[in-house]
Amino acid sequence: MSSELKEDLVFKALAHPRRRAMLDRLKNEALTTGMLCQAFVDMDRCTVMQHLKVLEKAELIIVRREGRERWNHLNALPIKRIHDRWISDYAAYAVTILDRLKAELEG
Repeated sequence: MSSELKEDLVFKALAHPRRRAMLDRLKNEALTTGMLCQAFVDMDRCTVMQHLKVLEKAELIIVRREGRERWNHLNALPIKRIHDRWISDYAAYAVTILDRLKAELEG
C-alpha cells in the first residue's frame, strides 16, 4: 500500500470525533473491546466495532487476542508520520514568519 493511501486512511480515521475519543482512551493503556463499549454507552457494540475496524485499517490500533478478549493497543506511529510530514514543516514556517514580524516590529 502506498504511503499516500496510508495517510488517507489515517486522516479518515482521525476525522471522526468518536474515533479520536477512542484513541484518547487508549493513550494510557490497552483496553478490551468490552471496556471501550462500557466507556461509550451511547453507542452499541456493533458501532464501536465499526469504529475500531477503521482505526485498525489505518494502523492506529494494534489488536491482540487473548482467549475471548480482544485487546486494543494504541499505535502512535502513523500519527507521528503525519506530524513529521505535515505539521512540523508548517509549524516551522509559522515560527519563521512570526520571527520576521517580531523583528520588523522591534526594528
